[in-house]
Amino acid sequence: MAEKRILIIDDEQAIQAVASLSLKMEAGWKVITANSGAEGIAIAVKEQPDTILLDVMMPILDGIETFKQLQQSSLTRNIPVILLTAKAQAAEQQQFKSLGVAGVITKPFNSLTLASQIAKVLGWSI
Repeated sequence: MAEKRILIIDDEQAIQAVASLSLKMEAGWKVITANSGAEGIAIAVKEQPDTILLDVMMPILDGIETFKQLQQSSLTRNIPVILLTAKAQAAEQQQFKSLGVAGVITKPFNSLTLASQIAKVLGWSI
């Protein structure tokens, strides 16, 4: 099976670092990072990752707006997006899912099982 390529869009360097390390260690996936929604969209168009982990709370272009822009482009529309959010309320999670995201993973996430959580959401095997 080809190595999965994951794009992490998060304005927090610490989250990027922990998530990158955990995905590489647990599943051996290649990780690409972006510090903002705009940068993430540009990288998604160029790199065509297998999935995108997208932080909801970001300055300027938040995760929801970033997701909507990804959906508007034929180049990125079919890339599954998993939201990373500290908002764990059921109603908010339901609202996120109604947007058409592949799934929601709440922060703080378990760094030892992050790849497993992603694989479960997307139906991948590790």
